[in-house]
Amino acid sequence: MASLTIRNLRKSFGAVEVLKGVDLEARTGEFIALVGPSGCGKSTLLAMIAGLETVTSGEIYIGDRLVNSVAPKDRDIAMVFQSYALYPTMTVKENMAFGMESRGVPKAEQEQTIARVAALLQIEPFLKRKPGQLSGGQRQRVAMGRALVRDPALFLFDEPLSNLDAKLRVDMRTEMKKLHQRVGKTTVYVTHDQVEAMTLASRIAVMHQGEVQQFADPDTIYNRPANIFVAGFMGSPSMNFINAEISTAGGAPAVTFPLADGGVASLPLHDGVAQRVTDKKVILGIRPEHLSRQDPGNAGKPGVATMSAPVEVVEPTGAETMAVMKFGELEVVGRFSPDEAPRMGENMPLAVDMTRACLFDPATTRLI
Repeated sequence: MASLTIRNLRKSFGAVEVLKGVDLEARTGEFIALVGPSGCGKSTLLAMIAGLETVTSGEIYIGDRLVNSVAPKDRDIAMVFQSYALYPTMTVKENMAFGMESRGVPKAEQEQTIARVAALLQIEPFLKRKPGQLSGGQRQRVAMGRALVRDPALFLFDEPLSNLDAKLRVDMRTEMKKLHQRVGKTTVYVTHDQVEAMTLASRIAVMHQGEVQQFADPDTIYNRPANIFVAGFMGSPSMNFINAEISTAGGAPAVTFPLADGGVASLPLHDGVAQRVTDKKVILGIRPEHLSRQDPGNAGKPGVATMSAPVEVVEPTGAETMAVMKFGELEVVGRFSPDEAPRMGENMPLAVDMTRACLFDPATTRLI
C-alpha cells in the first residue's frame, strides 16, 4: 500500500486549461472519491494519476516516489474502467491471469492468487465462462478481480458502476464497501453520482471547472459545504437557496425573506452565525429534510423557527413524500415522512431547523 500526493497539478489541451492547480492527498489505505458534473476534470485527473495523460505542470507522488515521468505499467497501480475492458475471447480465469502471465508470475502462484480473489469476490462459479455469458454485475466483479490479483499499491476506479441498473448499482456499492474494508488498499474512485461518493468514500473531493471546490469527509461536505456549488451538487433533492436579509428587529438576529401571501418570514439566527455576517444580504441554504410539519413536539425546540407556506406539488415516493412549496416567488422542496405529508393546496405550518441552516455570501457564493 502507498499514499497518493498531488501538488498544484495542471493540465492543458492547447489553450484550454482542464485542471487548474489541484492539490489532494490520499492517506495510506484511504478511499477517496472524485465527484463532480461531466467536464469538471475528474476523469482527466484519474488518467494523469494512472499515467495515461501527461502532466502539464505540478507533481504526482505515489508513496514517496515522484511518478510524473513513470510509465503506467511501472506505477504499481490497478485500474477498473466503466466499460469493464475484459477480453471477450478469454474465460474469466484467463482474463484474471493475463496480467500475471505478462509479468512472468509462476503458474502455481497464479492459481493460488486467482482462487483467493475469486473467493473474495464470490465469482468461483464463473471462472470457466466468457464475459459474454455474464451479467453486468458479474462482469464488473471480474474486472475488479483482474485488478485485485495484481496486489497494487493503488486502486483507480473510473465510474465502474454507471453501466449497471439502479438496484444492481446499490448492491455493487455495498460489495465495494465490503471489499475495501477487507483489502484496505488506497483507492481513488471517480463518479458523477454523489450518493456513491457519500456512501463509499472516507473523504470526497468535489470538483467543478477543473478546480477542487472542497475536500473533506462526507459529513462536512454535506452539512458544512464550502460554497453554493458544493451545497447544490451534494444532496438529492439539492439544498434550497433563498435570497434573504439579516434583521436585528427586537434585538435578536434573524434572517428575513418575503412570503407568498405578501408577509415576511423572520427566522431567528444563532448569535455566532450572525456575528460572521458582514453584509445585510445573504443566501439562506436549507436542506429539504430540515423542513418538517409544525407540531407541539418541534415548534418549541431551541433553534427551530416556525412559518407557513402554500403547497403546490406533492410527490409520494413510498418511504417519504416530497413537496414543492412557495416561499415568496421561489419554489422550495421539502422532504417529509408519510405521516406528516402535506396536502395539495394546503398552507402548511412549517418548523425550520435553523441549527442546520447555512448562510452564503451572495458576492463570493462561499459559506459564511
